[in-house]
Amino acid sequence: MLADFARPLVCSGPSGVGKSTLLKRLFADHPDKFAFSVSHTTRKPRPGEVDGKDYNFTTRESFLALVADGGFIEHAEFSGNLYGTSVQAVKSIAAQGRRCILDIEVQGVRQIKKTDLNPVYLFIAPPSVSALRARLQGRGTDAPEAVQKRLDTALLEIAYAKEPGAHDLVIVNDDLERAYTKFQAVALGEKIESDVLPPLDD
Repeated sequence: MLADFARPLVCSGPSGVGKSTLLKRLFADHPDKFAFSVSHTTRKPRPGEVDGKDYNFTTRESFLALVADGGFIEHAEFSGNLYGTSVQAVKSIAAQGRRCILDIEVQGVRQIKKTDLNPVYLFIAPPSVSALRARLQGRGTDAPEAVQKRLDTALLEIAYAKEPGAHDLVIVNDDLERAYTKFQAVALGEKIESDVLPPLDD
């Protein structure tokens, strides 16, 4: 087993960059090798969601008590609900002999940097800002203001990724097959050559 395989893999990247597609394919190709840590949340379960599988659903009081106790690797608030990755959730995956994969926002990445988790940090980047804009608009699911908001967030995420030491590796998703080959190699603990981040303008 390669040394890096034992370290959790933190994946981040802008909305619309194709991260979920890469992760879905990885899990389909290697059903026994990887697992997501199950996040805690204070939001109400949506129809069909299973407690302990999709999320660990909890109350705000219990969540904040766990925060005070140092029980989270990272946590954040979105739309009035708290979300977090517990230390226990990550440990339980390692105990199963699987590699833990964390799919999180930049805010979470910054928090993890302050812990002793020692993961591999991977950033999935678009080939350019204009390509990302085209992808987001092509979805047709968001209003123009929402697309612009996602794009503004993406620029901040790419700007953070450009900071020295922000991430160990970068994969530019310009071609899905090429990106997946590199992504799978990283997930399996192999060494790859990091891609170059796109410029912050069109």
